Amino acid sequence: MAGGARPTAGGPRPASDRDPGLQPERTRLAWRRTTLSATVVAALAGRQLLRSGPAGPWEVALAVLTGALWLAFLALAHRRMRAMAGGRPPGLPPRTALLLVGCTLALTLCGALIVARPGH
Repeated sequence: MAGGARPTAGGPRPASDRDPGLQPERTRLAWRRTTLSATVVAALAGRQLLRSGPAGPWEVALAVLTGALWLAFLALAHRRMRAMAGGRPPGLPPRTALLLVGCTLALTLCGALIVARPGH
């Protein structure tokens, strides 16, 4: 810092004191929590479908779609976590971001269809 002043405990830290590994680590942990949440949602959706009695073609298609979306989300998130394993991670490509958002929205729609399906 200029003039040899030291930062206060609550004040800003000089850029040279910043650990560049902390932010990517926090982001990787956030991705792990997100994939865990997606796994729980997919498992609860499957459980809800199984508990509702014999599955018709609509329920089977919904279960397969939910599983495929979950796997796609997991694959994209895992690829992102691996990209962050090195030093400074590259930015999230727009195509990957759109795919992740699409998977999330489609999983939301599948969940709504599972809950609101006739005979439930």
